[in-house]
Amino acid sequence: MQISPSVELSPYIKHYLFLDTKEVSEQKLRLFSDGNTGIVFSLKGNLTSDLNHQEVQSFLPDSFLYGQLTGFKDIYSNHEITLIIVVFQPNGIHQLLGIPAYEFLDSIVSIDTIFNRDGLILQEQLRENYTILKKVELLNHFFGTYISNKTASYQLIIESSLRFITAHKGNFNVNQLAKFTGYTERHLERKFKECIGLNPKKFGNIIKLHYFLKLLKDKSVDTNLTNISYNAGFSDQSHLIKEFKKHTGITPKEYLNNTGKLTNNLIKTVPPILL
Repeated sequence: MQISPSVELSPYIKHYLFLDTKEVSEQKLRLFSDGNTGIVFSLKGNLTSDLNHQEVQSFLPDSFLYGQLTGFKDIYSNHEITLIIVVFQPNGIHQLLGIPAYEFLDSIVSIDTIFNRDGLILQEQLRENYTILKKVELLNHFFGTYISNKTASYQLIIESSLRFITAHKGNFNVNQLAKFTGYTERHLERKFKECIGLNPKKFGNIIKLHYFLKLLKDKSVDTNLTNISYNAGFSDQSHLIKEFKKHTGITPKEYLNNTGKLTNNLIKTVPPILL
């Protein structure tokens, strides 16, 4: 279930996701970038991860913030899963907290590291047997306390740049963006890393990838992968596959045939992914 935040929080938070699975056998979830950062509240059992794609798994915090991802992270569970995911706008976490977004790049950080004891209190409140609407109310109140009346002038640059990149579906070069905004490429790269965590081109590549996923989802029976890759702005199918594997660890065909799609950037392997 996907629910919008309060109007006041919409510049910072894209939506809240409520996910439940009833499986008790081992599940393997794969998290990859959709251009946004997020907070995961795991309300039932423990999750583990091989954060560096090694054989050793370690327990994840019960609730954690994940930053922009340049690759993917695998998460495991051998019990039912109940998750609430707060999906921020691309520059939302920086706007709310004022922390440079690049500090969270490819990171998973326990919620109490960011929000101290208040974050743990929210975690316990969300574990209560409240309705979803009540939990949304708790989330809105918690994040609403971080809204500041001060808006940094460079946020206007970032917001207009994000609209430009989205409108072009990730197909642009930084020189075009510089001409559009009136700022130098170097200035844009510095502000993007501070506010979003990635430079404009890397962020654009993620937007292009997800535009491809949208076309893939909506494709007709007689549409082939090559045509979709061209329509999404990839030079050829091999270019698409290379980019796709860099971000997700699998090929587009494996994505179609061997995964369950939980959210835009969270998939479940069916059967386990073979790398």
